Amino acid sequence: MADVTVPGFLLQHTVTVEGYLGPSSKGDLYGPPAEVACLLDERLQMVTNPGGETVTSSSSYIARPSHNPAPNSRVTLPDGRRTRVITVARPDGGALPVPSNTQVFLQ
Repeated sequence: MADVTVPGFLLQHTVTVEGYLGPSSKGDLYGPPAEVACLLDERLQMVTNPGGETVTSSSSYIARPSHNPAPNSRVTLPDGRRTRVITVARPDGGALPVPSNTQVFLQ
């Protein structure tokens, strides 16, 4: 059985993601904006950041498995609010009939 990916009809929202490139002498650098189809979930959750600290995520979204933003990437939500990526989870359904996806947790 082939991998199952998140069905397109579930991806009801669009966020704009600017990939984090790193710091510079003038501030953080970001890549060009890219629109990402997703399913947005705006609720508070506790997550662990890449540094191992438990922090509060204000929202998250799921997208296709190929989406993989770096921590600190800048995300503009549908309502215009700007936030940053805390961490990314990549559930893999493998041969099971459940969808593989990318789940992005936001500040």
